[in-house]
Amino acid sequence: MKDTRKQIAVDETELLRQLDYMQGIRKINDAYETETGKKKKFFSLAMGCQMNAHDSEKLEGMLDKMGYEQTDEETDADFIIYNTCCVRENAEQKVYGKLGWLKHYKKDKPDTVIALCGCMMQQDSVIKTLRQKYRHVDIVFGTYNLYKLPELMNTRMESGDTIYDIWQEQEEIVEDLPSIRHFPYKAAVNIMFGCNNFCTYCIVPYVRGRERSREAEDIIAEVKKLAADGVKEIMLLGQNVNSYGKNLSKPVSFAKLLRMVNDVEGIERIRFMTSHPKDLSDELIEAMKDCPKVCKSLHLPVQAGSSEILRRMNRNYTKESYLETVRKIKEAMPDITLSTDIIVGFPGETEEDFQETLDVIRKVGYTTAYTFIYSKRTGTPAATMDNQVAEDVIKDRFDRMLNVLNPMIHELNEKLVGKIVNVLVEEPSKSNKDVLTGRADNYALVHFEGSKDLIGQIVPVRIIENKTFYFIAERVNGE
Repeated sequence: MKDTRKQIAVDETELLRQLDYMQGIRKINDAYETETGKKKKFFSLAMGCQMNAHDSEKLEGMLDKMGYEQTDEETDADFIIYNTCCVRENAEQKVYGKLGWLKHYKKDKPDTVIALCGCMMQQDSVIKTLRQKYRHVDIVFGTYNLYKLPELMNTRMESGDTIYDIWQEQEEIVEDLPSIRHFPYKAAVNIMFGCNNFCTYCIVPYVRGRERSREAEDIIAEVKKLAADGVKEIMLLGQNVNSYGKNLSKPVSFAKLLRMVNDVEGIERIRFMTSHPKDLSDELIEAMKDCPKVCKSLHLPVQAGSSEILRRMNRNYTKESYLETVRKIKEAMPDITLSTDIIVGFPGETEEDFQETLDVIRKVGYTTAYTFIYSKRTGTPAATMDNQVAEDVIKDRFDRMLNVLNPMIHELNEKLVGKIVNVLVEEPSKSNKDVLTGRADNYALVHFEGSKDLIGQIVPVRIIENKTFYFIAERVNGE
């Protein structure tokens, strides 16, 4: 079993090296197609966050360059790749469940190549389990060296060995990798990688490393290229976008970057995530207010309403400072909508702490909230904290929180009924092909009847019904 663990810096020639490997594998796959009349196929599955989804677009772009055709069926694939997540336990169990199935599948189709990458692969315990129990996996790599997929595939082809290539750090960023966008009219753009915050419940800094920002000119060049290709909406991605630019040789604030992206011709909408409350500056609020293309919706994870729990979480803000930030945001942009993340049952959480969370919910007025029961993650400080909360207590609090949240969300969303909003049409409804679905500027999910030629366009619709978590609308003037 070959192990290619190493820590190296990537120079400017790295992209060319990988392109050479792509071309070599493409020749092999083209020869296979000529001989058999069949194209090699790949199946790609991204789990977890939008960062993973965007990473998988790059993996899929490289596989396309290598002559593989994408399939939605694992049983049709010659190459199967899972881009894994380790933020929550159920995501890990899903991977192991699929690997168990693939063990039997590969007995019938032994030439199938199985690759694993992403956050889960950065954990020593996972690598140990794979080596012991899942020896049918062919290629394993982590979060720092996704661009090396062609080289790892080539090494696997030449050696026949299982390839493990796990790095513990990576400073350089490889630009201009091929990519297959999941949507032609909207795209994600990484502005930075890694995280320096070390929230005590979160494993991300351990699996994605320290913050590394891309150069502003590289980001703007990518956005201009996407605009020229017809992209209308950009999502700027980072674990903490508010920290963007601090480690550059010539620091650039996120607010300044936002203004630069706003000036790119052709782009009509700009979103970003995730925004850490401790770093959200007055400068950024002003930029959001001033830039007409920046959507007036903000994801601002609170996680908990108790200052003591926030201290234990190492969030570096208090309930009071969070509410003051919200006040400034709403004062500058009265029509803005706010979404959040909330964890229930963090170690040491008392009933009084939980009531503080409910108080924040009531005072802020979120239109969307992503709610989680605390999940113990091995390797994080919170996993070994005293006063772990009993499961039945957590479930009771979680249910009570939803009983506060959901009616409030419905009430806030009711204000949109009768109003005209502009919706970026994304796709047909999965349940009704005559119904289209898309997002308004405030990120509201909207369904309305229309023809498929509207997909990718921004169209005005009138909200006619509030379904709490989505809206029913109609085209304005029957257009």
